Amino acid sequence: MTGRLITVVGPSGVGKDSVIDGIIRARPELRRVRRIITRSADLGGEDYHAVTADEFQTMAKANVFCIHWQAHGLRYGIPAEIQRDITAGKTCIANFSRKALAQAATVFSDILILNITAAPETLAARLSGRGRESAAQIAARLAEGNKCLPDGIPTVTISNDGALDDAIAQAVAAIQPVRA
Repeated sequence: MTGRLITVVGPSGVGKDSVIDGIIRARPELRRVRRIITRSADLGGEDYHAVTADEFQTMAKANVFCIHWQAHGLRYGIPAEIQRDITAGKTCIANFSRKALAQAATVFSDILILNITAAPETLAARLSGRGRESAAQIAARLAEGNKCLPDGIPTVTISNDGALDDAIAQAVAAIQPVRA
């Protein structure tokens, strides 16, 4: 039995990592994918493996990633090892980029997109509060907030404007296996 890749997408500041944290608390059998990012390790936020741009390039050439992309001046990679886990029947969940979803569909046969949304004013307040970006960087991230999703991949859209627990409950319900 092959497993599944659950991709959690949405604009910067929408709470993807907070939703993933809640899903993992509710469904600890899921494997959280730890991304590799060319971001300084001391910036906080999600649990990621920080590397330099040169290290990332070396890793990409060595096929360490099954999928990788560039966004907001950073490089992001999904470790190729999750392919083994999914082939072994595990369900993996990853903070993902909307622009990398089409590539993911060529690598994995069973994908679910959890598309997390929030109002622009909610996003602006969250981005400002985390203190990682300048005002210009926040404006650039907000400008990319309404990217389209690829057709043909099952998608569930969840609003994270209200209580985080409500968004988590919707996400957990969306990933429950179908019971016979």
